[in-house]
This record gives sequence, structure tokens and C-alpha cells, in this order.
Amino acid sequence: MIDLAAARSQVGRASILLPDPVPAHPLLDGKQEIGRGEYSIVLDKGDGERVYKIVSSPADYFLYTADDRPCGEHFPVIHADHGIVGRAQSGYPLHLIEMEKLYPLADGSPAEELALRLIDTYWSACQQWSRLGMDMGRIALYDMAMNPLAASDNLQKALKALSDFVEDYQVLPDILNANNLMMRKDGTLVFSDPVFIA
Repeated sequence: MIDLAAARSQVGRASILLPDPVPAHPLLDGKQEIGRGEYSIVLDKGDGERVYKIVSSPADYFLYTADDRPCGEHFPVIHADHGIVGRAQSGYPLHLIEMEKLYPLADGSPAEELALRLIDTYWSACQQWSRLGMDMGRIALYDMAMNPLAASDNLQKALKALSDFVEDYQVLPDILNANNLMMRKDGTLVFSDPVFIA
């Protein structure tokens, strides 16, 4: 098992949480915050099926709303873009996205095992390409996309789609954090938040 905290720290991605408060908005008022990441806040919509995700990173916003964004079995279903609801301390706009509700990886589940394998493979490739600095993650992901992991064809297609998106939008991949890999109720692994901007 790799030390995820050490791996993220080595690439300058130690655990940081978005410091901004939840903006006042009719869709968000009274909703329970159920998660917070480096660039996002997640609130439970209350219907058991969807969440509201406030994103401050342009990379996340592109991933969730671009016409050519990666879609399919291993990417989240986006239901609506509710527009800008405020501005983050970083200066970026806060976008409100309505998306399917995803769940943390269940201990010992096939999704967790697959996620840990992806993280381990990605981290090993990052170490191999570390001399390239910040580009090491893009090269590592491309390498994974071009060299099948003996996983499903759909997962391999998802890695390729993610790699293409990273290149097209000049963002960086972030699959070292298990929180960026989640699952549906049915156990399907989902790349929930796999990109960032430098």
C-alpha cells in the first residue's frame, strides 16, 4: 500500500480544504454540507439521488460542463449548471453544479481495490517521470491510458478520455487522492474530481 499523504505532499498536493463559506442561494439554503475539498463544497440536495457541488476551479467546471467533457460509466452524471453563485477567496467564480450523488469507496470493495491499483500505478508512473516536474502527472496518465491495466475496456476508455481532456484543456490530473475516486451505489468506480489547475 502506498502512503497517499506522502505522495500528495511530494507533488505539492497536501490536504487543503476550500476555506470559503457556502454562499447564500435559494437552492443551497438549509442544505447540509456533506463534503469539502481543495476546490469544492458538496451539499446534499435531500432527495437521496443528487447533490449540489460548488466548484471554484476552472478545471472542475470544464470537466463538468464542457461539451467535449469525458462522459460514460466512470464519470459523474451532471444534471444542471446553475451558474455563478459567488466568488472564492482565490478570485475564481463559484459555480453551482447539480450532479449525481456519489459515495466514498467502501472498504474492501472491488471499487476500492481498483482505485488503489489505479493510484499505485499512477504514483509509480509519476515517480518514473518526476524529472518532468509538473508535467509528470500528464505523462503518467497518458502512459496509463496507452498501456492497459487489464481492467475493463470501459475503464481503459475512461483513462484515455481523461488523458485527452487533460491535454486539450491544459489541466493536471489528480488521481492520487482516493477522495477523487468515488463510487455509485451499484459499486461502479467514478472519477469524481480527477483534475486541477496549477
